[in-house]
Amino acid sequence: MNQNEFDRVAMTFATFHKEFAPLFGRKESQQRSEQYVRGLLVQQTDRRNAENIAEAIDHATPRALQRLLTDAPWSTEPIIDRLQEFLGARLNTPDGVFVVDESGFPKQGNKSVGVAPQYCGVLGKVANCQVGVFLAYVSERGHALVDKRLYLPEKWTNDAERCRGAAVPEGIPFQTKAELGLAMLRRARAAGHLTGKWITADENYGQVPSFRDALDAEGWWYVLEVPSCTTVFERPLATLLPERAQDGRPLNRWHLLRQGIHPQSVGAMAAKLAAKDWQVLTVAEGAQGPRRYQFAAVRVWESREGMPGRECWLMLRRNVDGSELKYYFSNAPASTPLLTLGQVGAMRWPIETEFQTGKGETGLDEYEVRSWPGWQHHITLAMLAGAFLLSVQQDWGKKGAPVDAATDQPGAAGVAATTHMDTRRPAAVAGRHAAPKRTRQTVTRQASPQQVA
Repeated sequence: MNQNEFDRVAMTFATFHKEFAPLFGRKESQQRSEQYVRGLLVQQTDRRNAENIAEAIDHATPRALQRLLTDAPWSTEPIIDRLQEFLGARLNTPDGVFVVDESGFPKQGNKSVGVAPQYCGVLGKVANCQVGVFLAYVSERGHALVDKRLYLPEKWTNDAERCRGAAVPEGIPFQTKAELGLAMLRRARAAGHLTGKWITADENYGQVPSFRDALDAEGWWYVLEVPSCTTVFERPLATLLPERAQDGRPLNRWHLLRQGIHPQSVGAMAAKLAAKDWQVLTVAEGAQGPRRYQFAAVRVWESREGMPGRECWLMLRRNVDGSELKYYFSNAPASTPLLTLGQVGAMRWPIETEFQTGKGETGLDEYEVRSWPGWQHHITLAMLAGAFLLSVQQDWGKKGAPVDAATDQPGAAGVAATTHMDTRRPAAVAGRHAAPKRTRQTVTRQASPQQVA
């Protein structure tokens, strides 16, 4: 990188941070937030905690940066709102897709807020960890994380003393991960900076009927993965039985069973499809070439307590060789093309790329804080760093981040939003002084497959 390019990145970062600085309150917090975000981008060789960031940034001290995370009273909500406004100008399209997903953060001990034995995707097993639920926005212009929530297990919300010890605000109730995702969607819609009617998520969210019901009631269209054991009816109740039994009583599940009418699993539905029911569709152009899958779709009725419920699409997707069959529910209109459903479902993978980029490039998982404010503050600052990377990529590359870097594809674990710019490394020099007090060699680091949550 020559001096002109160096100065250009430094100026870009200064301009970027000025858009958010007033939201941090006091001048000291504004200055420390600039140092912290810059340190997340600069510090690539060591763990990005307050001590190592201070080593990489002039005039920063570990104690001051730690105070920014744990003691400074700035609220993350206005910053998230401003972040969505900033990203909206760069990503927003009418057909954008919101993605809800979670990521685990392994932790030792039992003092860190929200820590508990629970499934941790980064480890692929149940382990002691924290779990963050995130909202991403994906469009043809790129993708980014746009909101976050920390999941508190019931053993935490039922223990007021433990919550006080971790500085959890009073009145925080237990909320499921699906409820946290719904809250972020509602907040994003109310803010209005990011638009789109489509939602996608994996089976942890798709299998929750109340989540699907809320999305449907509020006018969202979803493509949500569901487990193979999910049950459906092939026909609505009106075509299965008369409206009332012969004795005049309302129809119920017992009457259906008496007539030999049972819901069936989506796995059984897939087994009945003929070869002609499947078609190969290209959903995106991926790093390894066109992303093609076999798709099929049928109209079904959800099974609710053994009775036919809402009509929906059952979409099925598998690899071209017939492996890795997945199942999806969608409440989109019956006229929706199968290609559209497939493309929306494929939009879930960019959030995995965002987790990978965040953990590899901006220290999303490299915090050393235990309290509620500390987690909220660090994750927000890491998301700001991610937004800056996106802005640099768009301004330097004249295009958005690729939306099709699917982590389910061979070799995709090394794909990150800034990988193709390693020769310039704007992230590693963002805002560095032209004459730094020390010379540091920055090494590009990519997450391993095991790091993807």
